[in-house]
Amino acid sequence: MTSSMTEHVVTTLEQLGALYDAPSDATIKKVSDRMTPAYRQMIEASPFFTFATVGADGLDCSPRGDKTQAVMILDDKTIAIPDRRGNNRLDTLKNLVEDPRCALLFLIPGVNECIRINGTAELTTDPDLISKLTHEGKAPVTVIRVTIQELYFQCARAIIRSGIWHSETQVTRGNLPTAGDLTKSVYTEFDAKSYDAELPKRQAKTLY
Repeated sequence: MTSSMTEHVVTTLEQLGALYDAPSDATIKKVSDRMTPAYRQMIEASPFFTFATVGADGLDCSPRGDKTQAVMILDDKTIAIPDRRGNNRLDTLKNLVEDPRCALLFLIPGVNECIRINGTAELTTDPDLISKLTHEGKAPVTVIRVTIQELYFQCARAIIRSGIWHSETQVTRGNLPTAGDLTKSVYTEFDAKSYDAELPKRQAKTLY
């Protein structure tokens, strides 16, 4: 980084505070330490969220989704997340074993506000939870139990700016690299063509 670039880098909280207006009272006071009926309704409507964790090897943010509802609400302080089938890298789970801190961002299709949870999480093999979160006869190996510390909604500006729910913003998938192409761009010996040909059928069979 050149000296002309570094002189503009913000390095203190005082510098940062001088650049922005103070948040409004509503922005601060909308934060809850537990589920309210209104927040519960929003989370129950969300089929998708991103899950951020931190561990000894660094940060991770993974997508999580399920049919109609992405998490089970256990009580006003606790939610349960089935660890559905994935790539078995276990990045999120390894991080949580080392550091329980986590952050979740819920999206609701067609809704411009999103819901944020900051809290702590633990992995469990509790047979009661495993049973309740079994889908189509497929049980999750583990369940992630999250204790809510902060819960609040994010204002709609980012989603409005992106137009993510508008049909005209949808990208034609064929204009972008395939999953096989993406893998081959790093792992050059990879057989992208065979992988892409088999992927739709394999994903359909292994969603749960």
